[in-house]
Formats: sequence, structure tokens, C-alpha cells
Amino acid sequence: MAKRKESAGNSARRKKSTNKYSRRSGSNKLGTLCIILQTIASIALMAALYLLGMIPDKYLILVAAILFFLWCVTLNSQVARRKRGTLGKVFSLLMAVVMFTGSYYVAQANNMIGKITGSNYKVDKMVVAVRADDSAETIEDAADYTYGVQFEKGAGNIQTAVTDIEKQIGVDTIEVKEYDSVQTQAQALIDGDCDAIIYNSAYTSLMEEAVDGYSDKVKVLYTFNIRVELDFGNSTGATDDSIIKEPFTVYISGIDVYGDVSETSRSDVNIIAVVNPQTHQILLVTTPRDYYVPIPGVSGGQRDKLTHAGIYGIDASMKTLGELYETDINYYARLNFTSLIDIVDTLGGIDVYSEFAFTTSKDSEYTMDVQEGYNHFNGKEALAFCRERHNLPDGDNQRGKNQQAVITAMLKKCLSPTMLLKANAIMEQVSKDVETNMSQEQINALIKYQLNNNATWTIQSIAAEGTNTTGTCYSSGDTELFIMEPIESSVQNIIDLVNVVEEGGILTEGEKLN
Repeated sequence: MAKRKESAGNSARRKKSTNKYSRRSGSNKLGTLCIILQTIASIALMAALYLLGMIPDKYLILVAAILFFLWCVTLNSQVARRKRGTLGKVFSLLMAVVMFTGSYYVAQANNMIGKITGSNYKVDKMVVAVRADDSAETIEDAADYTYGVQFEKGAGNIQTAVTDIEKQIGVDTIEVKEYDSVQTQAQALIDGDCDAIIYNSAYTSLMEEAVDGYSDKVKVLYTFNIRVELDFGNSTGATDDSIIKEPFTVYISGIDVYGDVSETSRSDVNIIAVVNPQTHQILLVTTPRDYYVPIPGVSGGQRDKLTHAGIYGIDASMKTLGELYETDINYYARLNFTSLIDIVDTLGGIDVYSEFAFTTSKDSEYTMDVQEGYNHFNGKEALAFCRERHNLPDGDNQRGKNQQAVITAMLKKCLSPTMLLKANAIMEQVSKDVETNMSQEQINALIKYQLNNNATWTIQSIAAEGTNTTGTCYSSGDTELFIMEPIESSVQNIIDLVNVVEEGGILTEGEKLN
């Protein structure tokens, strides 16, 4: 009897020992799994940071050391644990989640930069317009119409659009009537000399200058986008390494439309940023939209408004400014009204210095009072400040200076260390609203250079001066338009300042800056 009790007791102890071993074995397996997950997550994060290409080596080494320390904490919690090491497992899983999430956002940032870079094309939006009271609602309704065309500007695009319309309607040939300019083409439609016209929507401003109230008198039946490669000549081509060693120039173009930033349009904002990464200097040069200059490769030496150069593509604007200031413009950054509003709001607003107190025009999209000195603007306020010229003492000249003030405020906000917390949101917004022909590797190199040196940049501004008058322009035919005749001494002063920055000199208070 006693032996049976002893046997039963031994059996219970063996069973208890087996269960304890089973639980310990299970705990060991879970601990091993946690360590493996944390190891994979650490490697994934390091790989993502390395592939991003913008983190300096010293920071990569620091991050690697921190990740290794955290891994050792987890390992120690499992090897030298007390009881089941539950706290160590929770810590390890939490670290793995954090690092996998970090890897995802780093990869997203890399993808966002890729979206805005390497843009070497423009989008020409071809339209078919009829009179506003025309009964046609679709392009098929206009199958038997006579279409007004002109081949003086953008003949290739016009022919491509005609072919597409024929395909859409399902006919071999549409009836066309040729005119000598977009202005006469617009007037012919209003006068009933043709039933519809085909043109590049970028020329709408020229038509509005020639035909009073043109946009209200017509309606668009059909649109067709044509992607056209840009021609930068030999002005681009800096290597990823040279961009942090040699001076370069960026054309900042603000086009006067909402929506797609790739769409060809007039450029209301024309700023070139001359950057010397070795002396940490940026010279912002603003040129008024109505500056009266020739458009190289387009106007045959005849002068035109600078804003009209944008109609022929951003490459035409770059060549125009490059010739004016005797420098190569290597890159461009292009944004529109929507871009400015969204980016400023993402930054949390900007503090902009205004030289004057004024109220924006009543007919502007956003009416507000601006005080002399610093103003905190949201996106819509910043746009209204940039666009105002009627209530300023020096009109378009002062508007150019105000645009510089906004660009400067945005640059300073972006270079602030506090913006690291918003880096992902900023890059996501910029990827939607800005395009540039800089490569992703070049932008990564610039960011890496700034993070590595934590340099303080000197940003100075100057605006080209001119005299208001009227004259005929290449793009407007015989119609006289408001223009700004360049003051040669102002242009020469800008050329000299650009040379100072490019040659590594330092701009001081004694320099002639506006």
C-alpha cells in the first residue's frame, strides 16, 4: 500500500517536472523568435537608411551602435533571465515593430523623392474650343465642323491633335481652316469664321490679350495631353559628387495655374537661385514677369515678355534667363498655385518679412491686411502676398521682392532642425506639388552634405529693375502690351553678383543688393 502511494507521488512529480520543462522549452522558443525578429528588423532598418543615400556615415554608425545595444539588451533578458523573461520578450517585439515601421517610412521617403526628380518633360494640353452658346457637348457632336488651326507655333502638336480628333470622331479627315496666329484664330471663332479651334491651352493668355473676355465666350469640348521632352542643351549634367563641390543654379518657376504642375503655362514667378555649396551662399535673383527680353531659339531675336517664355516650355525660360544674366542655369524646380498653398500649410505656416503695410486687392482670391515687418502666413495668405502688385508702391518690382521673401521664409523653415519631425509629411507634400530635373542621387547628396556639416547658409536677394512702358511682343503679334524695359545697370549688377557667388567670393553688406 505504501509502495503504491510512493509510486503515485513519483509519477506526479515526474508529470509536474515534464510540464515545467515544456513551459520552459516554449518560453525559450518564443525568446529565440523575438531575437530573430529583432535582428531582421534591425538589418532591414539599416539597409533602408543606407539605400536612402542621404544619411552621413557617422550617423549610420551611431544608429548601428544603438541597434546593436538594443539587441544585446534583448539577448541578455533571455539568456540571463529570471523566470520566463516576459519583459524582455515584450521589449523585443516592441523594438521589432518600431524598426519595421521606421524601415517602411524611410522607403516611402525614398519613393517620394523619386517622384519629383528627373523630370525632363512638359505636358502640352491641347484643347478643342467652340463658342459658349454652341449646341455641341462632345467632340463627336462636332464631327462635321470646320476647325481653325495655326501652324506658326507648335505645328507638330497641332498635327498630333488633329490626328487624335479624327480617331476619336471616327473619320479619315476633318475639315480645317488655317490662320496665321493664335490671336486671329481666337477672333475667327468668336466671329463665326470657323466652328471650332484647336490650340495649346498654354496660349489661352495670348488669346485673352487679343480678344476681350475670350474665356467667357468659349467652352472646351475636348482635351488631349501631349508629353514633350525638354531641351536643356548643355546646361545640365553635373554629377552627384560635383553638386556639393561646385556652384550651380536653379530656376524656381511658379506657374499661374492650379492643378497639374507639369502643364505648360506662363511663369508668374521667375527666380534663379545661385548656390555655392562650399561657401554656403545662396543668391536669389528675381526677374519681373513683364521683363522685355528675347527668347533664345524661339523668338528669332525679337523681344517678348519673360512670362511668355513659359508658354514654350520651362527650358525656354531657363535659356532666356541664362542668356540675360550670362550664366548656365543647370536645374529647375517648378510649382504652381496649389503647390505653394499645400507646402506652406504642411510647414505649419511661414514668417514672412514685408517692407510695406498694404491690403491685398478686393478682386484677389484672398483679401487680407499685411503689416510692415514680419507676418505669419498660411498657404492662401502666402499666395495672396506673392501675387499682389496693384496695391504696392512699386508694382511688379515689389511683387518680385515679396516672392523672394516667401521663398526665403520657406527655405529657412525647411532648414530648421525642428522640421525633422515633419520631414515625412513635407516630403510627401512636395512629391505631389513640385517637379525638378535634378536627379534623386543629387538631392540625396545635398541633404547628406547638409546633415553632415550642419552648415549655416547665407541667403541674399536682389531683384532686376526696369521701366514700365508698352511695346509689341513676339507672342502677341501687333498688339501692344504692358512691358518692363530692363535697366542695363541693374542687369549688369546682377551679372557681377552672380559671378561673385560662382567664383567663391563672399557677398557682404557693402555689395549692391536690393
